[in-house]
Amino acid sequence: MNNHIGRMTIVDALKAIASQLIVLHHLAFYGPMSDAVQSVAPALIGWLADHARLAVQVFLVVGGFLAARGLAARGNGFVMEPVRLIAQRYVRLVAPFMAAMALAVACAAAARAMLLLASTPAAPSLPQLLAHFLLLQNLLGFAALSAGVWYVAIDFQLYALLVMLLWLSGRAAAWRRHLAVMLVSSLAIASLFYFNRITAWDDWAPYFFGAYALGVLAFYARQSRRSAVWLALVAIVVAAALTLDFRSRIAVALLVAVLLGLTLHSNWRLPSPAARLLARLGDVSYSVFLVHYPVCLVVNAAFGRFAPNNPPLNAFGLLLAWAASLGAGFLFHRHVERRCATWGSRRTDAALAAPQLAAR
Repeated sequence: MNNHIGRMTIVDALKAIASQLIVLHHLAFYGPMSDAVQSVAPALIGWLADHARLAVQVFLVVGGFLAARGLAARGNGFVMEPVRLIAQRYVRLVAPFMAAMALAVACAAAARAMLLLASTPAAPSLPQLLAHFLLLQNLLGFAALSAGVWYVAIDFQLYALLVMLLWLSGRAAAWRRHLAVMLVSSLAIASLFYFNRITAWDDWAPYFFGAYALGVLAFYARQSRRSAVWLALVAIVVAAALTLDFRSRIAVALLVAVLLGLTLHSNWRLPSPAARLLARLGDVSYSVFLVHYPVCLVVNAAFGRFAPNNPPLNAFGLLLAWAASLGAGFLFHRHVERRCATWGSRRTDAALAAPQLAAR
């Protein structure tokens, strides 16, 4: 197994595990199935409801790493056309996102017809749909159409912010790599020591940039001959931030970044069937993230209506919802996400090329 395969194996493993924990967290957090099962498995349901959400930190760190790697793959790792990159990212995220929101609206209507739950979104208004399309629903105060949709908006903000930082660093020819590291590190420190400690910032990228930047810096560390020194310095800074204000989410982010930094070029191997399974689960993780809650919502409503307060049947319902979420994620990835990615790339390139052609 070469380095590229090993690198992708650890990334796929992190994405696969994190995506499943998010599904299980939402199943445990939102009843009524989990409410019925909690009477016989309180520790399991309690842990999933309270702690499995920390898997979001895995996505933040891995997202930063993949963004840095993707930008580096363009040649020198620096940004020459920030608008194009940001537009491509927006379309790549929003096209499948809005398809998933259409599914969420339909599933919520079906769930409301069976059983009205507090966790079931109401029928959306046109401004609410527009706010989701622009990834501004949280900033404008609209109720989310599905659980976890805030992350899509934050992911876009974080990517756009990273692109702009690398574009700025690219303006200094001889020192651009050092300036890139300095800008990313400085904003990461500001996030860890200030923004991430103030919940009023949790709809904005600076709140999450500390974790995201840990993934970026983990990638940069692997490009250096002194990767262990890089990682040690990162760990010292994060440890200082945790000493000031301990946050389990930041501790998890540090562990993931160190794991990435230490294993990317190792000879870590998995049996081929396991590696293929992780690769598939990693590929569909975004699709599973988008569609799992609508699916779980319908199953929750059905079991809440037809099998209330029955722990064995509701335990089966939780497993059924989990399996259905995975199945829906695989189908959505194949028929929606992949096609949206191809269509979006062509549309974005055409739209950005039009002004240039008109100017000639």
